[in-house]
Amino acid sequence: MSLDIFFAGLATGSIFGLLALGYHVTFMVAGTVNFSLGATLMIGAVLLYELNVRAGMSAWLAVPLVLVACALLGMLIERVVVRPFARDGSVSWLLSTIALGIIAENLVRLTFGKESRSLPSPLAVEPLRVFGAGIYPIEIVIPLVGAGIAAGLWWLSRRTLTGRALLAAAQNRDAATLQGINVTRLIVLAYVVSTVLAGIAGMLVAPKLNVSAGMGTLFGLKAFAAAIIGGMLSAPGCMIAGLGYGLLEAMIAAKLPSAYREIVGFSLLIAVLAVKPNGLFGRAAVNKV
Repeated sequence: MSLDIFFAGLATGSIFGLLALGYHVTFMVAGTVNFSLGATLMIGAVLLYELNVRAGMSAWLAVPLVLVACALLGMLIERVVVRPFARDGSVSWLLSTIALGIIAENLVRLTFGKESRSLPSPLAVEPLRVFGAGIYPIEIVIPLVGAGIAAGLWWLSRRTLTGRALLAAAQNRDAATLQGINVTRLIVLAYVVSTVLAGIAGMLVAPKLNVSAGMGTLFGLKAFAAAIIGGMLSAPGCMIAGLGYGLLEAMIAAKLPSAYREIVGFSLLIAVLAVKPNGLFGRAAVNKV
């Protein structure tokens, strides 16, 4: 595998990994999954385009505003789209989050337009020549940011009081409540983290792939596949599987028509689940009696 294919796959895999971590954190804490994360990725990219290109706002100001908007969206999704169903023990949150993603995509298509738009970035203009391979700086930045975020989340979960509370709520929600931990607030926080991760992924990938209303659909599906392959309850597994999925896609795209990416990728998902139902790094749940 040449260096340009490797870094292109690593960049795409890092996006999958960030979204997979978003699926992981809500499933771990709340037992629910936000299937509108792909749409949230798209919203992050579109908002950055609108603020940075159309409004002429500096990226240093636009990026924090997009992250705040994604955080507010996460709170709204948890409160309006997920909590009413999850509270009653229903799994209708699954369909409601899918419906929200479809609504968001079509609203953006009506307002933003159907065509793709380029987000200018100095990181995606001129490739660097490394041992004869052309590597765009954005393809180096994306994996570095992804690795930094993954390491930061691990540190926060292990070294801070809030992180330990999240782990406690994930292990036993009732016991955490008895210890005075506000589990509802932690679930909201988990959704905020997941949508912020998706927004970051959208802003990172926008200069590389352009901005469009439908850009997040396949990213969301493939990231969920990566989370399942890695193990939904394993944060390192989600990130590793995301990176592996991206590298696999890059290798396939370099040798075969693009349709083979989906065939091989989702066939791999079926094969892994047949052998390891809990994912490569997941563990079967232990029910204590």
